Amino acid sequence: MIEIPSDLNPSLVPLAFLLGRWEGAGVFDFPGAEKCNFGQEVVFAHDGRDFLEYTSHTWVLDSEGKQVRPLETETGFWRVDGERKVEVVMTRDQGVVEIWYGELADQKPQIDLATDAIARTAAAGPYSGGKRLYGYVKGDLMWVGEKATPEVALRPYMSAQLKKVADLKEWAESLPDDMPDGVSFFRPDGTPYEG
Repeated sequence: MIEIPSDLNPSLVPLAFLLGRWEGAGVFDFPGAEKCNFGQEVVFAHDGRDFLEYTSHTWVLDSEGKQVRPLETETGFWRVDGERKVEVVMTRDQGVVEIWYGELADQKPQIDLATDAIARTAAAGPYSGGKRLYGYVKGDLMWVGEKATPEVALRPYMSAQLKKVADLKEWAESLPDDMPDGVSFFRPDGTPYEG
């Protein structure tokens, strides 16, 4: 279920399905780099202004699903206009800054994006553009990224399936003062709920 926070800027309601902390795993595969499975944590947050703040951390996973080393980190800001056009400004730890444009699909929580502008530092590897598709599917956030370099034509290189992580503090604060059936929990202030 998609929840719309009461303090969300009204312009961001079409992006409400992104809000929260998401965790999951995916696959990375691009020529010239080692193919691997990766873990990911994504956070979409808001502070009442007209954008969502975005952070993503990925890390290489071993065959047992344990973290081996960081893979990529991204931060950015997402906006949407009244015509469902989406713009994203994103910075990557590899020395790349991107501007993405796209749009929300009609009647479903899905966003198609493509790079419009790219700036790279001297330390950044070759990169000439990308596309991304994000979708909210049966409660999960799924995405696929495509990438191009001067040597490699645009092709899929990362995809993941992420599950929303519950905010236990918010959940605990929403519990009633009198828990039924003798169940005892503790409130955030340390006092017990008594049933």
